[in-house]
Amino acid sequence: MKYKRILLKLSGEALMGTRQYGIDSERLAEYAQDIKTIMDKGVEVAIVIGGGNIFRGVAGASKGMDRVQGDYMGMLATVINGLALQGALEDAGMPTRLQTAIKINEVAEPFIRRKAMRHLEKGRVVIFGGGTGNPYFTTDSAAVLRAIEIEADVILKGTRVDGIYNADPEKDTNAVKFNTISFDDVLRKGLKVMDTTAFTLSQENNLPIIVFDMNKKGNLLKVVSGENIGTVVNV
Repeated sequence: MKYKRILLKLSGEALMGTRQYGIDSERLAEYAQDIKTIMDKGVEVAIVIGGGNIFRGVAGASKGMDRVQGDYMGMLATVINGLALQGALEDAGMPTRLQTAIKINEVAEPFIRRKAMRHLEKGRVVIFGGGTGNPYFTTDSAAVLRAIEIEADVILKGTRVDGIYNADPEKDTNAVKFNTISFDDVLRKGLKVMDTTAFTLSQENNLPIIVFDMNKKGNLLKVVSGENIGTVVNV
């Protein structure tokens, strides 16, 4: 395996499957099997998941809701998704720990860096819920922050497209895909990979990002093995 320890970033929308909102148990089971495949190869897996399938703070704020209140609601949504994913992973036979940035001791451990790293070393999947624990920061920022803290080799951003394009491939049939691209080129071309805070943090810490299609079975294993899947963003 090319990567020993990864941080997998999933959007909350990814859990919807074909639904309009909520959680699709079949999609969860598919993800769990893909993650088990790389766990069986000895890869250490940490996961950050969004909450957009349940609630988005930004969307709430646009409708007159207090932004801070909305962001905390979004954090709780990521914990709900984390619990669902934890259940699916454990059903597939993988020991899993959910750690949260906001304390909810009855359902999850608080985030403690050393404890998270120990879980990974012992072969447990670690899910980080609750974002960074602060309003105004996205789960992209949480993913990069946690990846740096646990000394991950790479951030794998699982999406529904197979990489980064110079235009939206779902709208423009002439969009061109990049196999590799530098951090500077992403910024210069104005490409949307992650929000600016998260992307800059990744760049400053020389942490590569791979954007790939998580919904295609077997792609996760190919990415971790070093195959040319998706788009690699690095220095």
